[in-house]
Amino acid sequence: MSSVAAAKECCMVALLVSASLLLHAQKTSMLVVGIMQDGGRPQLGCLKPCCKDIKQREFVSSIALIDSANQVFHLLDATPDIASQFQWIYQSLPATYKMGSIFLTHGHIGHYTGLQFLGRESMNASNVPVYVMPRMGRFLNENGPWSQLIRLKNIQLQTLTQEQAVQLGSFQITPLLVPHRDEFSETVGFRIKGAGKSLLFIPDIDKWEKWDRLLATEIEKVDYAFIDGTFFAGGEVNRPMREIPHPFISETVTLLSALPRTIRERVYFTHFNHTNPLLQRKHPDRIRLEKEGYHFATTGTKLPL
Repeated sequence: MSSVAAAKECCMVALLVSASLLLHAQKTSMLVVGIMQDGGRPQLGCLKPCCKDIKQREFVSSIALIDSANQVFHLLDATPDIASQFQWIYQSLPATYKMGSIFLTHGHIGHYTGLQFLGRESMNASNVPVYVMPRMGRFLNENGPWSQLIRLKNIQLQTLTQEQAVQLGSFQITPLLVPHRDEFSETVGFRIKGAGKSLLFIPDIDKWEKWDRLLATEIEKVDYAFIDGTFFAGGEVNRPMREIPHPFISETVTLLSALPRTIRERVYFTHFNHTNPLLQRKHPDRIRLEKEGYHFATTGTKLPL
């Protein structure tokens, strides 16, 4: 092993130990375990510079909610990268912690297909509670291989109701319907209350203007807002972007420009498409927005809740 590689490995170990100590010290906290749009990075079929270097691999968007009082964690979305994300979580926490449950936002591939690895071909889990909205529940019940997970009791569906909070140990989790391309299910974001702070998680929405809520008002209600940052601006992909609507980061910051910095600092963009230029930490627009108070989620970001 080269001296550079050895130093990098030591640095990673130190970061994981630091994360473990911080997360365990808080009664409730959160850990970002993925930041990408459903296709991840590298994305299948992409041969551009943004995907060529497999060392720059990034996992699909997900957050782990850490309940240290009860020594469990809950996942927001079950991504295709769930196995690697589990390893990240378990290297950041004491071995005594167990997975509590999974909350699904909707039926697009990056947000639920990780459930397959809970089946007998892989983990062979036992009755993992999976919280879903009604249409999402019907989709899983009526289609394989998801129906097999239910029949073999690898997972146990729990039905959510719009704006009705679920109390899980030290966390209170409330689903909020958002407008999105709902081919197979409705789409929700979540408002999460921990022991001391609160979090808004909306990785997918068509456009903020279509929502029956004001984004600024919802951000003001919480301490952190992890929101859709799929694209920076139009023209990033070689297909009509109206077919894959998302609020551009450039649109979101315009919408929030009148807010005081103390409120803007609550915003963390996530769910990035592999083409998003703001994945580059030294990109001038990213540096500019960070100076204005905005954050960009990174895998390993840990915050007290």
